[in-house]
Amino acid sequence: MSYLVLALILYILWDVNYFLRCIFTVVAGSLFQSKRKVTDTTTIYGLCTSQDVDIFIRHMNNARYLRELDFARFHFYALTDLYKRVRQFGGGAVQGGSTIRYRRSIPIFSTYKIQTKLIWWDEKAVYLEQQFITLSDGFVRAIAFSKQNIKECNVMDLMKTFDEIGEERPALREELRLWLDAMELASLPLRKDK
Repeated sequence: MSYLVLALILYILWDVNYFLRCIFTVVAGSLFQSKRKVTDTTTIYGLCTSQDVDIFIRHMNNARYLRELDFARFHFYALTDLYKRVRQFGGGAVQGGSTIRYRRSIPIFSTYKIQTKLIWWDEKAVYLEQQFITLSDGFVRAIAFSKQNIKECNVMDLMKTFDEIGEERPALREELRLWLDAMELASLPLRKDK
């Protein structure tokens, strides 16, 4: 009985399912998938269940997309050893921004995959593109950009440790540049005068 009470308390105080899914995604990826280059695209799979849907119980809730992107990022970090190298440099990663474009909803009980790809980096952050693709029709249901701030290390130096990178980074795509400009513009009023 005491274990049941403890489990109930844990579920009330913490989102236990989130932590279990994070652990499962990273461990399963590490055990059953081969390592990937940091320039490769990684893929995880999901199912839109009754816990994922909106109030009308028809399709995935908008907030659930962002949660699923977390799992895909953790999976990418683990399979490419990106986070391991960040830690070796004495750094850490934290979400610095994200934007998502919803193209078409994911219906309840639909299977989908999330593909994650590193598309650019600067001195302080790496930028990922992530796509939700339904398995039934191959349609890209949503696409997101994610800015991952890397703390306590220079990302340019970090990326040079990957053999597949070399000295050149990918070209900055126009849509990513516009998003970065918009974030910078939105930050200006929030900065204190020096």
